[in-house]
Amino acid sequence: MNNVQFIGTFGEVYEHSPWVAERAWEFGITKEHDTVEGLATLMARIVKEAEQPLKLELIAAHPDLAGKAAIKGKLTAASNSEQSGAGLDECSREEFAVFEKYNAAYKSKFGFPFIMAVKNSNRHDILAGFERRLQNSIEQEFETALAEIDKIAFFRLAGI
Repeated sequence: MNNVQFIGTFGEVYEHSPWVAERAWEFGITKEHDTVEGLATLMARIVKEAEQPLKLELIAAHPDLAGKAAIKGKLTAASNSEQSGAGLDECSREEFAVFEKYNAAYKSKFGFPFIMAVKNSNRHDILAGFERRLQNSIEQEFETALAEIDKIAFFRLAGI
């Protein structure tokens, strides 16, 4: 696989952030990275070592869970699949209103969207996550958001 093929295949593993795949390629892909776990570890390391503003851009690139983009059908295919898998496309109007309330409160407090790897979760788990994590500090949530993004990336890599 050349760099164009690699970035074409793995460029959206991190939501709207092909720079992660680009930097992984520049780092050098070896046999060690020829597994889901190996490539996921490398890409997570790339994110961990990235500049703080770039990390914030990565976090901000994620859509709200059960937010306006989901309602309007404007999610990436991967995000749509993940949110649907957690049953977020089945929310009642009242549940969407609760998600909107939590999304707004979270963004107001932290300045970026709530991120949770929703595979194997449901909307009740996600709402409980909002309630629990709204109590965290901005530093805790910044690190939690990045850890959740790495989980999402792992699941996406496993699906390729």
